[in-house]
Order: sequence, then C-alpha cells, then structure tokens
Amino acid sequence: MASFTYTVLFRIILVLLSLSDSALFHVQSLSFGINYGQIANNLPSPSRVAVLLQSLNVSRVKLYDADPNVLQSFSNSEVDFIIGLGNEFLPNMTDPLKAQNWIQQRVTPHLPQTKISFILVGNEVLGGNDTKLMSYLLTAMQSVYAALVNLGLSKTVTVVTAHSLNIMGSSYPPSAGTFREDLAQYIQPLLNFHSQINAPFLINAYPYFAYKDSPNEVPIEYVLFQPNSGMNDSGTNLHYDNMLDAQIDAVYAAMKVMGHTDIEVRISETGWPSKGDENEPGATPENAGIYNGNLLKKIAEKKGTPARPDIPIDTYIFALFNEDLKPGPASERNYGLFYPDGTPVYNIGVDSYLPTLIFSSAAQDVNALSIFNFLIFLTVYLLWE
Repeated sequence: MASFTYTVLFRIILVLLSLSDSALFHVQSLSFGINYGQIANNLPSPSRVAVLLQSLNVSRVKLYDADPNVLQSFSNSEVDFIIGLGNEFLPNMTDPLKAQNWIQQRVTPHLPQTKISFILVGNEVLGGNDTKLMSYLLTAMQSVYAALVNLGLSKTVTVVTAHSLNIMGSSYPPSAGTFREDLAQYIQPLLNFHSQINAPFLINAYPYFAYKDSPNEVPIEYVLFQPNSGMNDSGTNLHYDNMLDAQIDAVYAAMKVMGHTDIEVRISETGWPSKGDENEPGATPENAGIYNGNLLKKIAEKKGTPARPDIPIDTYIFALFNEDLKPGPASERNYGLFYPDGTPVYNIGVDSYLPTLIFSSAAQDVNALSIFNFLIFLTVYLLWE
C-alpha cells in the first residue's frame, strides 16, 4: 500500500509540474543547471531528489559519475544530464574497446528515456599536478567520442571535460588572458578537438577563491554582483562590474591566442560556501545567499559578458546539497543550496524563482502560488516520511 501511495503521489506532482504550457495553468519559472554531488552519507534518495528538482523547475543536472539509480529516477522527465567519467577511469578510457564497453554499460541502457547530452571525461585534470593523467585526457576523450560515433550517439551526446582556472597563466585584464605555458602542449590539441566536434569549453569558476586569498584587495561587492565601481579593461576599454564576467572573458582571450574563436565557454561549476574555517573569510550564509541569488538574476536576464554580450552564460550552480563527507576545508562541505532534509541553507530569493502558478480565466488571473506550494509541501512531506 505504501509503495502504491508513493507512486501515485509522485505521478501527481509530476503532472502538476508539467502543466506549464496548458490552457489552464501557466508556470513562471527560472531554468538553471545544478551540480548534484553525492559525497555524503545522509542524502535523500534519488527519487526524492527528482521531486525537489521538479518543484524548482531545474532542467539541467550535472553528475560526477553515471549513477544508474539517479538516471533511472529521472527517466521520462525533462531533466537533461551531464554525466561524469571520473579521473580514475582515464587510463582505461584510452582503450577504445573499454570506452565503448563503458558507454554500453553506463549510458545506452538509460537512453532515450533519460536525457543525457554530455559525458564529462575527467574533472580539473589539467589544473592538477599529475602529468601522467594529463597525457591520458585527450586520448580518453577521443576514444569516448569514437565509441559514441560507432554507437550512433555522437549527434545527441557530446564529449567534454571541465577545467579549474588554475590552467590560466594570466587573467588580468581579461583581454590579456593566456593559458599557462607549461599546459600549452595539452590545451592546444584539446581546443582543436573541441572545435572539430563542436563541444563547449567548460570551466569551474569561483570568484570566492580570489576573495578568500586577497580579502583586503578584492572588493567583496565585485565578487558578489553588487553595485561597485568595477574595472576597465585597458586593452578593450570594456567595463566589468563583476569578477565572473572577467574570468569568462579571460578564458575567451586565452583561446583566441591559440587560434580559436569558435568555441563557447560554459560554467560547469560556480558557487559560494555558507560556512568555512577561520582562514576562509567571507564564507557565510549571507554572502552565499547574495552570490547565488544575484547569479540567478543574472541567468534570468540572459545576458552575456562584456566581450560576448550576445552569448548568455550557460551556468551550473555548485551545489545542490551540503556534502558531509567531502575532504578538505570546511567550505568544501558547505556549498549546498539545501540541507539533506530538503530545507534551504539560506534565502536566495527562491520564491521569485520557484514556479508561480497562475490560473487563467476570461475575467481575471488569480495567483495560485499558495495552492501550488501547499501541494509541493504536502507531497514532499509525505515522500520524506
């Protein structure tokens, strides 16, 4: 009986959330991507996470693996996935046969019922210190791509990798951006491959790191998208009022130095911690709420950067949940928008971005947000019981 109730409730909530284009209801919402990490021992089940993300109208999710339980839970939904192939798999993925076997075991069983648009081959490999791993990266990506071609999936699934900004040699001013010279041997052929298969260049961009390292030099308003005097790029005379835009344009400039203006930069991770150690200034719920709240507003405006104003910034927020088992400083365990029980860690003005349900009639429009929120609350409550 409990299983039947769960199934019925889950289907009811998905139906309610899918009525955005009907004549009866109109859902006003913000669509954004989010990182769904699972380095924790207290997270809700993937099926419960599916309800939470549906209620937020999140349409894109990035995983760090290819967890079959997660992919199964989102089958027949509108959520589009980036799935991860961890760094530990790179040596094996240089073997085309092993790459194809991995795709046949981890990807094809979930298609087309679950939308998978990208396979992330490695994460922040070039920003690390393992030169052996760096040497595997491109070959592994090429093997995965060749397997996708062989399986007839290359038109719908794209191969990418993600980079930390440690790959940058210079980023100030943005127009003078360059990659590190010692990484040129890896980045140049990687960019050529991206251009060949029309894949975006993914970066993990954290203005928080710059502020944490130099809190007395970097104005916090500049990193939090708050009003500030900003900076002018002497090379282009473009004005920057936030660091994230400057970081993105520095990467575009670095790619141009290597002969590429045909590759789009996307943000695979960005966020702000709500808690940190004593030597991690600025890691507070207030600052995290300001950063992510203003970031969501920026996403909603669909504006580009000063150097690429016509290309909206494709962004994945880090992260969905606080992850209590992540190693490192306290901040690493406190990037989540939500606690594992589904309650918000802080207020990011989410009421403005949760679906607003409007009942339309010939006489008037009646805001039914309270009814919608009650149904969401009731369903999530019952599912968590």
